[in-house]
Amino acid sequence: MELWLVVFAAAFGTYLLRVSFVTLLGRADEVPARVKRVLAFVPPAVLAALVLPELVLYGDGGLSVSLGNDRLLAGLVAAAVAWKTEDMLATVVVGMLALYALSLVP
Repeated sequence: MELWLVVFAAAFGTYLLRVSFVTLLGRADEVPARVKRVLAFVPPAVLAALVLPELVLYGDGGLSVSLGNDRLLAGLVAAAVAWKTEDMLATVVVGMLALYALSLVP
């Protein structure tokens, strides 16, 4: 029962946040420039929050920022490809190939 209470509370909180944004900006004819500038940083921040822990943390929660961390090195290679090509498919393919190749190195 307690778990469902937490789930419903989180759902209700999410709903309130979404409704408040729509009602606050729904009255305005246009989204203010400052809000647009701030919202432009949301996707990179969310992506970093999702990807970075997978690159630098190991299963026990320990931080691993070294040349022995295959995931971090493959992530850096993928980031370089993304920056250079701006192609999502190339980034994923090269990142996965780099991770596979690094996993073969003893």
